[in-house]
Amino acid sequence: MLNLRTGDSCFLRSPWQLSAVAVALTLSAIQPASMQASQRMTPIVRAVRDCSPAVVNIQGQKSITETAEGTPTAPRQVNGMGTGIVIDPRGYIMTNHHVVDGVRRINVTLSGGQTYIASIISRDKQTDLAIIRIRTPKPLPVAPVGTSRDLMAGETVIAVGNAFGYEHTVTTGIISALHRNVQVNDTQQYLDLIQTDASINPGNSGGPLLNIDGEMIGVNVAVRAGAQGIGFAIPVDKAMEIAARMMSIEKLDNHWHGMTALSLEGPEGPVTVARVDNQSPAQSGGLRRGDRIEKIADTTIRRPLDIERALLGRRVGERVAVEVMRDGKQLDLDLAVASRNTRVRSRTTAAKPKTKQPSNSLQIATWETLGMKLKPEPSSSLRRLGVPYEGGMRVISVKADSSAFEQGVQAGDTLVKMHRCTTAPARDLQFIVNHANKLANSEPVKFYIVRGEDTFFGHMQVARRKGSSVR
Repeated sequence: MLNLRTGDSCFLRSPWQLSAVAVALTLSAIQPASMQASQRMTPIVRAVRDCSPAVVNIQGQKSITETAEGTPTAPRQVNGMGTGIVIDPRGYIMTNHHVVDGVRRINVTLSGGQTYIASIISRDKQTDLAIIRIRTPKPLPVAPVGTSRDLMAGETVIAVGNAFGYEHTVTTGIISALHRNVQVNDTQQYLDLIQTDASINPGNSGGPLLNIDGEMIGVNVAVRAGAQGIGFAIPVDKAMEIAARMMSIEKLDNHWHGMTALSLEGPEGPVTVARVDNQSPAQSGGLRRGDRIEKIADTTIRRPLDIERALLGRRVGERVAVEVMRDGKQLDLDLAVASRNTRVRSRTTAAKPKTKQPSNSLQIATWETLGMKLKPEPSSSLRRLGVPYEGGMRVISVKADSSAFEQGVQAGDTLVKMHRCTTAPARDLQFIVNHANKLANSEPVKFYIVRGEDTFFGHMQVARRKGSSVR
Protein backbone atom coordinates (compact mmCIF):
# COMPACT_ATOMS: atom_id res chain seq x y z
CA MET A 1 0.00 0.00 0.00
CA LEU A 2 1.23 3.43 -0.88
CA ASN A 3 1.71 5.75 2.05
CA LEU A 4 2.12 9.27 0.70
CA ARG A 5 2.95 12.17 2.95
CA THR A 6 0.51 15.01 3.61
CA GLY A 7 1.02 17.68 1.00
CA ASP A 8 1.69 15.25 -1.87
CA SER A 9 -0.53 15.40 -4.94
CA CYS A 10 -2.74 12.48 -3.83
CA PHE A 11 -3.45 10.78 -0.54
CA LEU A 12 -4.86 7.25 -0.89
CA ARG A 13 -5.16 4.63 1.82
CA SER A 14 -7.53 2.04 0.27
CA PRO A 15 -8.88 0.85 -3.12
CA TRP A 16 -12.38 2.19 -2.51
CA GLN A 17 -10.96 5.67 -2.21
CA LEU A 18 -9.54 5.32 -5.72
CA SER A 19 -13.08 4.65 -7.05
CA ALA A 20 -14.48 7.61 -5.14
CA VAL A 21 -11.88 9.92 -6.62
CA ALA A 22 -12.66 8.65 -10.12
CA VAL A 23 -16.37 9.37 -9.66
CA ALA A 24 -15.64 12.80 -8.25
CA LEU A 25 -13.38 13.63 -11.17
CA THR A 26 -16.04 12.47 -13.61
CA LEU A 27 -18.71 14.63 -11.94
CA SER A 28 -16.44 17.65 -11.91
CA ALA A 29 -15.93 17.24 -15.64
CA ILE A 30 -19.68 17.09 -16.26
CA GLN A 31 -20.81 19.82 -13.88
CA PRO A 32 -19.42 22.87 -15.67
CA ALA A 33 -21.35 22.06 -18.87
CA SER A 34 -24.67 21.76 -17.03
CA MET A 35 -23.96 24.86 -15.00
CA GLN A 36 -23.12 26.76 -18.18
CA ALA A 37 -26.39 25.61 -19.75
CA SER A 38 -28.41 26.86 -16.78
CA GLN A 39 -26.56 30.16 -16.79
CA ARG A 40 -27.35 30.63 -20.49
CA MET A 41 -31.08 30.36 -19.74
CA THR A 42 -31.25 33.90 -18.41
CA PRO A 43 -34.49 35.76 -17.58
CA ILE A 44 -34.21 37.57 -20.92
CA VAL A 45 -33.96 34.27 -22.81
CA ARG A 46 -37.01 32.92 -20.96
CA ALA A 47 -38.96 36.13 -21.57
CA VAL A 48 -38.32 35.99 -25.32
CA ARG A 49 -39.06 32.27 -25.46
CA ASP A 50 -42.42 32.67 -23.69
CA CYS A 51 -43.64 35.67 -25.70
CA SER A 52 -42.29 35.05 -29.21
CA PRO A 53 -45.01 32.58 -30.32
CA ALA A 54 -47.59 35.37 -29.86
CA VAL A 55 -45.61 37.92 -31.90
CA VAL A 56 -46.46 38.16 -35.61
CA ASN A 57 -44.86 39.96 -38.53
CA ILE A 58 -46.98 42.23 -40.74
CA GLN A 59 -46.20 43.21 -44.31
CA GLY A 60 -48.12 44.88 -47.11
CA GLN A 61 -48.12 47.53 -49.79
CA LYS A 62 -49.62 50.98 -49.59
CA SER A 63 -49.91 53.89 -51.99
CA ILE A 64 -48.38 57.22 -50.92
CA THR A 65 -48.44 60.64 -52.54
CA GLU A 66 -45.59 63.04 -51.89
CA THR A 67 -45.42 66.77 -52.54
CA ALA A 68 -42.66 68.43 -54.54
CA GLU A 69 -42.56 72.24 -54.57
CA GLY A 70 -46.18 72.38 -53.48
CA THR A 71 -47.40 70.03 -56.23
CA PRO A 72 -48.52 66.47 -55.39
CA THR A 73 -46.56 63.82 -57.27
CA ALA A 74 -48.01 60.68 -58.79
CA PRO A 75 -48.88 58.01 -56.19
CA ARG A 76 -46.27 55.33 -55.75
CA GLN A 77 -46.36 51.91 -54.10
CA VAL A 78 -44.18 51.29 -51.06
CA ASN A 79 -43.67 48.17 -48.97
CA GLY A 80 -44.76 48.56 -45.39
CA MET A 81 -43.86 46.39 -42.43
CA GLY A 82 -44.66 46.15 -38.79
CA THR A 83 -45.34 43.83 -35.89
CA GLY A 84 -48.44 42.58 -34.10
CA ILE A 85 -49.35 40.85 -30.85
CA VAL A 86 -51.96 38.09 -30.53
CA ILE A 87 -54.44 39.08 -27.80
CA ASP A 88 -57.11 36.43 -28.44
CA PRO A 89 -56.59 32.81 -29.57
CA ARG A 90 -59.21 33.22 -32.31
CA GLY A 91 -56.72 35.31 -34.28
CA TYR A 92 -57.32 38.85 -32.99
CA ILE A 93 -54.09 40.82 -33.20
CA MET A 94 -53.19 44.26 -31.85
CA THR A 95 -50.88 46.52 -33.84
CA ASN A 96 -50.45 50.19 -34.68
CA HIS A 97 -52.95 52.02 -36.84
CA HIS A 98 -50.17 53.43 -39.03
CA VAL A 99 -48.90 49.90 -39.78
CA VAL A 100 -52.13 48.85 -41.52
CA ASP A 101 -53.55 52.21 -42.61
CA GLY A 102 -53.97 52.26 -46.38
CA VAL A 103 -52.57 48.74 -46.86
CA ARG A 104 -54.43 46.88 -49.60
CA ARG A 105 -53.48 43.37 -48.50
CA ILE A 106 -52.23 42.74 -44.97
CA ASN A 107 -49.97 39.68 -44.82
CA VAL A 108 -49.39 38.22 -41.35
CA THR A 109 -46.63 35.69 -40.71
CA LEU A 110 -46.63 33.61 -37.52
CA SER A 111 -43.51 32.59 -35.63
CA GLY A 112 -43.77 29.15 -37.25
CA GLY A 113 -43.63 30.64 -40.74
CA GLN A 114 -47.31 30.25 -41.71
CA THR A 115 -48.71 33.27 -43.57
CA TYR A 116 -52.32 34.48 -43.56
CA ILE A 117 -54.22 37.43 -44.97
CA ALA A 118 -55.67 39.65 -42.25
CA SER A 119 -58.69 41.93 -42.21
CA ILE A 120 -58.98 45.15 -40.21
CA ILE A 121 -61.51 44.74 -37.40
CA SER A 122 -61.26 48.10 -35.66
CA ARG A 123 -58.87 51.03 -35.39
CA ASP A 124 -58.31 54.21 -33.42
CA LYS A 125 -56.26 56.80 -35.29
CA GLN A 126 -55.91 59.12 -32.31
CA THR A 127 -54.14 56.52 -30.16
CA ASP A 128 -52.55 54.82 -33.20
CA LEU A 129 -53.90 51.37 -32.32
CA ALA A 130 -55.72 48.83 -34.48
CA ILE A 131 -57.15 45.34 -34.20
CA ILE A 132 -56.77 42.98 -37.15
CA ARG A 133 -57.81 39.35 -37.46
CA ILE A 134 -56.57 36.22 -39.17
CA ARG A 135 -58.44 32.90 -39.27
CA THR A 136 -56.34 29.88 -38.44
CA PRO A 137 -57.24 26.18 -38.11
CA LYS A 138 -55.98 26.07 -34.52
CA PRO A 139 -56.11 28.54 -31.61
CA LEU A 140 -53.10 30.84 -31.40
CA PRO A 141 -50.88 31.44 -28.35
CA VAL A 142 -51.69 34.71 -26.61
CA ALA A 143 -49.11 37.18 -25.33
CA PRO A 144 -48.72 37.26 -21.54
CA VAL A 145 -49.95 40.69 -20.46
CA GLY A 146 -48.51 42.52 -17.47
CA THR A 147 -49.20 46.01 -16.20
CA SER A 148 -47.71 49.44 -16.83
CA ARG A 149 -49.00 50.68 -13.49
CA ASP A 150 -45.84 49.99 -11.49
CA LEU A 151 -43.08 50.59 -14.04
CA MET A 152 -39.77 51.98 -12.80
CA ALA A 153 -37.19 54.07 -14.63
CA GLY A 154 -34.09 51.95 -15.04
CA GLU A 155 -35.74 48.53 -15.12
CA THR A 156 -34.83 46.09 -17.89
CA VAL A 157 -37.11 45.87 -20.92
CA ILE A 158 -37.07 43.82 -24.12
CA ALA A 159 -38.44 44.70 -27.56
CA VAL A 160 -39.43 42.03 -30.10
CA GLY A 161 -40.37 42.89 -33.65
CA ASN A 162 -39.92 42.92 -37.39
CA ALA A 163 -37.05 45.45 -37.38
CA PHE A 164 -36.19 46.47 -40.95
CA GLY A 165 -37.88 43.25 -42.09
CA TYR A 166 -35.70 41.02 -39.91
CA GLU A 167 -38.40 38.93 -38.26
CA HIS A 168 -38.48 38.43 -34.49
CA THR A 169 -35.53 40.68 -33.82
CA VAL A 170 -34.83 41.00 -30.08
CA THR A 171 -33.31 44.11 -28.50
CA THR A 172 -32.85 44.99 -24.85
CA GLY A 173 -32.46 48.11 -22.79
CA ILE A 174 -34.01 49.93 -19.87
CA ILE A 175 -36.94 52.24 -19.26
CA SER A 176 -35.41 55.66 -19.73
CA ALA A 177 -38.43 57.69 -18.57
CA LEU A 178 -42.19 57.53 -18.08
CA HIS A 179 -45.13 59.76 -19.03
CA ARG A 180 -43.55 61.27 -22.14
CA ASN A 181 -45.66 63.33 -24.57
CA VAL A 182 -44.44 63.15 -28.17
CA GLN A 183 -45.59 65.37 -31.05
CA VAL A 184 -44.81 63.41 -34.23
CA ASN A 185 -46.35 65.84 -36.74
CA ASP A 186 -49.17 68.36 -37.06
CA THR A 187 -51.84 65.65 -36.86
CA GLN A 188 -50.36 62.96 -34.58
CA GLN A 189 -49.57 63.40 -30.91
CA TYR A 190 -48.91 60.65 -28.39
CA LEU A 191 -49.63 61.17 -24.70
CA ASP A 192 -48.11 59.38 -21.72
CA LEU A 193 -45.59 57.14 -23.50
CA ILE A 194 -42.87 54.91 -22.07
CA GLN A 195 -39.41 55.99 -23.22
CA THR A 196 -36.80 53.26 -23.69
CA ASP A 197 -33.29 52.90 -25.04
CA ALA A 198 -34.00 49.37 -26.32
CA SER A 199 -33.43 49.65 -30.07
CA ILE A 200 -36.78 50.28 -31.80
CA ASN A 201 -36.42 50.46 -35.58
CA PRO A 202 -38.82 50.75 -38.52
CA GLY A 203 -40.81 47.52 -38.48
CA ASN A 204 -40.90 47.29 -34.67
CA SER A 205 -44.11 49.34 -34.60
CA GLY A 206 -46.96 47.39 -33.04
CA GLY A 207 -44.67 44.89 -31.31
CA PRO A 208 -44.43 44.20 -27.60
CA LEU A 209 -42.20 45.86 -25.05
CA LEU A 210 -41.63 43.21 -22.36
CA ASN A 211 -40.50 43.33 -18.76
CA ILE A 212 -37.91 40.90 -17.39
CA ASP A 213 -40.71 38.43 -16.54
CA GLY A 214 -41.73 38.21 -20.20
CA GLU A 215 -44.97 40.16 -19.72
CA MET A 216 -46.04 42.78 -22.24
CA ILE A 217 -45.92 46.20 -20.58
CA GLY A 218 -46.11 48.35 -23.70
CA VAL A 219 -46.78 48.49 -27.44
CA ASN A 220 -43.83 49.87 -29.41
CA VAL A 221 -44.97 52.84 -31.43
CA ALA A 222 -42.32 55.36 -32.41
CA VAL A 223 -38.66 56.18 -32.68
CA ARG A 224 -37.29 59.70 -32.48
CA ALA A 225 -35.96 60.67 -35.91
CA GLY A 226 -32.23 61.39 -35.83
CA ALA A 227 -31.87 60.23 -32.23
CA GLN A 228 -30.02 57.19 -30.94
CA GLY A 229 -31.37 55.10 -28.11
CA ILE A 230 -34.68 56.93 -27.85
CA GLY A 231 -37.80 54.89 -28.58
CA PHE A 232 -41.35 54.99 -27.26
CA ALA A 233 -44.15 52.58 -26.37
CA ILE A 234 -47.82 52.93 -25.44
CA PRO A 235 -48.36 51.69 -21.83
CA VAL A 236 -50.10 48.32 -21.92
CA ASP A 237 -52.86 49.33 -19.47
CA LYS A 238 -53.90 52.11 -21.83
CA ALA A 239 -53.61 49.81 -24.87
CA MET A 240 -55.81 47.14 -23.26
CA GLU A 241 -58.37 49.76 -22.25
CA ILE A 242 -58.58 50.98 -25.85
CA ALA A 243 -58.69 47.40 -27.11
CA ALA A 244 -61.75 46.78 -24.92
CA ARG A 245 -63.56 49.57 -26.76
CA MET A 246 -62.34 48.45 -30.18
CA MET A 247 -63.39 44.83 -29.51
CA SER A 248 -66.69 45.60 -27.79
CA ILE A 249 -69.55 43.35 -28.86
CA GLU A 250 -71.57 46.48 -29.54
CA LYS A 251 -69.02 47.58 -32.13
CA LEU A 252 -68.17 44.22 -33.69
CA ASP A 253 -71.33 42.10 -33.32
CA ASN A 254 -74.00 44.80 -33.02
CA HIS A 255 -74.89 43.18 -29.69
CA TRP A 256 -75.41 44.62 -26.22
CA HIS A 257 -74.69 43.46 -22.67
CA GLY A 258 -75.49 46.71 -20.84
CA MET A 259 -72.78 46.99 -18.20
CA THR A 260 -69.72 49.14 -17.63
CA ALA A 261 -66.86 47.44 -15.80
CA LEU A 262 -63.64 48.86 -14.32
CA SER A 263 -60.46 47.57 -12.69
CA LEU A 264 -60.33 49.89 -9.70
CA GLU A 265 -57.53 48.12 -7.85
CA GLY A 266 -55.27 47.74 -10.87
CA PRO A 267 -55.35 46.38 -14.40
CA GLU A 268 -55.18 42.75 -13.23
CA GLY A 269 -58.47 42.95 -11.40
CA PRO A 270 -60.72 42.46 -9.73
CA VAL A 271 -63.05 43.73 -12.43
CA THR A 272 -65.97 45.54 -10.83
CA VAL A 273 -69.33 46.44 -12.34
CA ALA A 274 -69.54 50.22 -12.25
CA ARG A 275 -72.89 50.63 -14.00
CA VAL A 276 -75.80 48.47 -15.16
CA ASP A 277 -78.11 49.98 -17.77
CA ASN A 278 -81.85 49.85 -17.24
CA GLN A 279 -83.70 47.15 -19.20
CA SER A 280 -80.36 45.67 -20.25
CA PRO A 281 -79.29 42.02 -20.55
CA ALA A 282 -76.97 42.55 -17.57
CA GLN A 283 -79.87 43.77 -15.44
CA SER A 284 -82.04 40.87 -16.58
CA GLY A 285 -79.24 38.46 -15.71
CA GLY A 286 -79.11 39.71 -12.13
CA LEU A 287 -75.86 41.70 -12.28
CA ARG A 288 -75.59 44.64 -9.91
CA ARG A 289 -73.35 47.60 -9.50
CA GLY A 290 -70.40 46.63 -7.29
CA ASP A 291 -70.34 42.97 -8.35
CA ARG A 292 -66.87 41.56 -8.98
CA ILE A 293 -66.85 39.51 -12.15
CA GLU A 294 -64.65 36.45 -11.75
CA LYS A 295 -65.50 34.40 -14.81
CA ILE A 296 -67.70 34.40 -17.92
CA ALA A 297 -68.12 30.96 -19.50
CA ASP A 298 -64.55 29.58 -19.62
CA THR A 299 -62.84 32.99 -19.61
CA THR A 300 -61.25 34.25 -16.40
CA ILE A 301 -61.92 37.98 -16.13
CA ARG A 302 -58.80 39.98 -15.29
CA ARG A 303 -59.57 43.20 -17.19
CA PRO A 304 -62.61 44.72 -18.98
CA LEU A 305 -61.29 43.48 -22.33
CA ASP A 306 -61.89 39.91 -21.14
CA ILE A 307 -65.63 40.62 -20.81
CA GLU A 308 -65.84 41.60 -24.47
CA ARG A 309 -63.70 38.62 -25.51
CA ALA A 310 -65.89 36.22 -23.54
CA LEU A 311 -69.10 37.51 -25.14
CA LEU A 312 -67.76 38.13 -28.65
CA GLY A 313 -69.30 35.88 -31.27
CA ARG A 314 -72.23 34.74 -29.08
CA ARG A 315 -75.68 34.37 -30.57
CA VAL A 316 -78.48 36.68 -29.47
CA GLY A 317 -80.29 34.94 -26.62
CA GLU A 318 -77.49 32.46 -25.94
CA ARG A 319 -77.16 32.09 -22.18
CA VAL A 320 -73.66 32.37 -20.76
CA ALA A 321 -72.64 31.49 -17.21
CA VAL A 322 -71.30 34.42 -15.16
CA GLU A 323 -69.51 33.96 -11.84
CA VAL A 324 -69.45 37.01 -9.56
CA MET A 325 -68.50 37.89 -5.99
CA ARG A 326 -71.07 39.96 -4.09
CA ASP A 327 -70.68 40.90 -0.43
CA GLY A 328 -68.02 38.23 -0.05
CA LYS A 329 -70.19 35.46 -1.50
CA GLN A 330 -69.88 33.72 -4.85
CA LEU A 331 -72.98 33.86 -7.06
CA ASP A 332 -73.62 31.99 -10.28
CA LEU A 333 -75.64 34.07 -12.73
CA ASP A 334 -76.24 33.90 -16.44
CA LEU A 335 -76.32 36.49 -19.17
CA ALA A 336 -77.87 36.48 -22.64
CA VAL A 337 -76.70 39.24 -24.97
CA ALA A 338 -79.32 41.11 -26.96
CA SER A 339 -79.32 42.86 -30.29
CA ARG A 340 -78.09 46.42 -30.21
CA ASN A 341 -81.37 47.41 -31.86
CA THR A 342 -83.07 46.52 -28.58
CA ARG A 343 -80.97 49.16 -26.87
CA VAL A 344 -81.89 51.74 -29.50
CA ARG A 345 -85.62 50.99 -29.03
CA SER A 346 -85.36 51.22 -25.25
CA ARG A 347 -83.65 54.60 -25.57
CA THR A 348 -86.28 56.00 -27.94
CA THR A 349 -89.20 54.85 -25.80
CA ALA A 350 -87.75 56.29 -22.62
CA ALA A 351 -88.17 59.95 -21.77
CA LYS A 352 -85.12 62.04 -22.48
CA PRO A 353 -83.39 62.59 -19.14
CA LYS A 354 -82.33 66.03 -18.03
CA THR A 355 -78.69 66.68 -17.21
CA LYS A 356 -78.41 65.49 -13.64
CA GLN A 357 -76.71 67.89 -11.31
CA PRO A 358 -74.48 66.36 -8.62
CA SER A 359 -76.25 66.15 -5.28
CA ASN A 360 -74.98 68.24 -2.41
CA SER A 361 -73.59 65.10 -0.77
CA LEU A 362 -71.65 64.24 -3.95
CA GLN A 363 -70.24 67.77 -4.12
CA ILE A 364 -69.07 67.45 -0.53
CA ALA A 365 -67.55 64.04 -1.28
CA THR A 366 -65.64 65.25 -4.35
CA TRP A 367 -64.34 68.21 -2.33
CA GLU A 368 -63.10 65.85 0.39
CA THR A 369 -61.61 63.15 -1.80
CA LEU A 370 -60.62 64.93 -5.04
CA GLY A 371 -60.19 68.48 -3.79
CA MET A 372 -62.54 69.86 -6.45
CA LYS A 373 -66.05 71.24 -6.68
CA LEU A 374 -67.58 70.12 -9.98
CA LYS A 375 -70.63 70.53 -12.16
CA PRO A 376 -71.60 68.73 -15.43
CA GLU A 377 -70.22 70.00 -18.73
CA PRO A 378 -72.37 69.12 -21.79
CA SER A 379 -70.80 67.16 -24.64
CA SER A 380 -71.80 69.88 -27.11
CA SER A 381 -69.35 72.38 -25.62
CA LEU A 382 -66.47 69.90 -25.97
CA ARG A 383 -67.45 68.94 -29.51
CA ARG A 384 -67.22 72.60 -30.49
CA LEU A 385 -63.60 72.51 -29.33
CA GLY A 386 -62.93 69.44 -31.45
CA VAL A 387 -61.83 67.20 -28.54
CA PRO A 388 -62.98 63.54 -28.52
CA TYR A 389 -64.88 63.44 -25.23
CA GLU A 390 -68.58 62.98 -24.55
CA GLY A 391 -68.89 65.60 -21.85
CA GLY A 392 -67.20 65.90 -18.48
CA MET A 393 -67.29 67.84 -15.21
CA ARG A 394 -66.43 71.54 -15.08
CA VAL A 395 -64.08 72.49 -12.23
CA ILE A 396 -65.69 75.28 -10.20
CA SER A 397 -63.04 75.53 -7.48
CA VAL A 398 -59.94 73.70 -6.28
CA LYS A 399 -58.98 73.01 -2.67
CA ALA A 400 -55.70 74.75 -1.86
CA ASP A 401 -54.02 71.86 -0.02
CA SER A 402 -55.24 69.09 -2.34
CA SER A 403 -53.38 66.84 -4.76
CA ALA A 404 -55.44 68.39 -7.58
CA PHE A 405 -54.06 71.82 -6.66
CA GLU A 406 -50.51 70.48 -6.60
CA GLN A 407 -51.05 68.94 -10.05
CA GLY A 408 -52.05 72.35 -11.45
CA VAL A 409 -55.81 71.86 -11.89
CA GLN A 410 -57.55 75.23 -12.20
CA ALA A 411 -61.10 76.52 -12.01
CA GLY A 412 -62.54 76.45 -15.52
CA ASP A 413 -60.84 73.18 -16.50
CA THR A 414 -63.06 70.29 -17.59
CA LEU A 415 -62.36 66.93 -15.97
CA VAL A 416 -63.02 64.39 -18.74
CA LYS A 417 -61.52 61.23 -17.30
CA MET A 418 -60.24 59.87 -14.02
CA HIS A 419 -58.67 56.46 -13.46
CA ARG A 420 -60.72 54.38 -15.91
CA CYS A 421 -63.97 56.32 -15.54
CA THR A 422 -65.31 58.91 -17.90
CA THR A 423 -66.65 61.65 -15.68
CA ALA A 424 -69.57 62.82 -17.84
CA PRO A 425 -72.37 61.22 -15.80
CA ALA A 426 -72.52 62.13 -12.11
CA ARG A 427 -73.09 58.45 -11.32
CA ASP A 428 -69.63 57.56 -12.66
CA LEU A 429 -68.12 60.22 -10.43
CA GLN A 430 -70.15 58.81 -7.56
CA PHE A 431 -68.61 55.41 -8.22
CA ILE A 432 -65.10 56.85 -7.84
CA VAL A 433 -66.09 58.64 -4.64
CA ASN A 434 -67.61 55.45 -3.21
CA HIS A 435 -64.25 53.72 -3.70
CA ALA A 436 -62.17 56.67 -2.52
CA ASN A 437 -60.81 54.92 0.59
CA LYS A 438 -59.62 52.01 -1.53
CA LEU A 439 -58.06 54.31 -4.13
CA ALA A 440 -56.42 56.35 -1.37
CA ASN A 441 -54.36 53.29 -0.44
CA SER A 442 -53.14 52.77 -4.01
CA GLU A 443 -50.90 54.67 -6.39
CA PRO A 444 -52.06 58.13 -7.57
CA VAL A 445 -54.74 57.80 -10.24
CA LYS A 446 -54.39 59.27 -13.69
CA PHE A 447 -56.75 62.04 -14.76
CA TYR A 448 -57.31 64.05 -17.93
CA ILE A 449 -58.51 67.65 -18.18
CA VAL A 450 -59.42 69.86 -21.12
CA ARG A 451 -58.23 73.45 -20.95
CA GLY A 452 -59.15 75.49 -24.01
CA GLU A 453 -58.42 73.27 -27.00
CA ASP A 454 -55.68 71.29 -25.24
CA THR A 455 -55.83 68.06 -23.25
CA PHE A 456 -53.55 67.58 -20.23
CA PHE A 457 -53.10 64.72 -17.83
CA GLY A 458 -51.66 64.22 -14.36
CA HIS A 459 -51.59 61.80 -11.43
CA MET A 460 -53.76 62.70 -8.47
CA GLN A 461 -53.68 61.12 -5.02
CA VAL A 462 -57.26 60.46 -3.91
CA ALA A 463 -57.87 61.39 -0.26
CA ARG A 464 -59.91 59.41 2.24
CA ARG A 465 -63.35 60.71 3.12
CA LYS A 466 -63.11 62.83 6.28
CA GLY A 467 -66.39 64.74 6.47
CA SER A 468 -65.25 68.30 5.67
CA SER A 469 -67.58 70.85 4.10
CA VAL A 470 -67.55 72.57 0.74
CA ARG A 471 -66.12 76.10 0.76
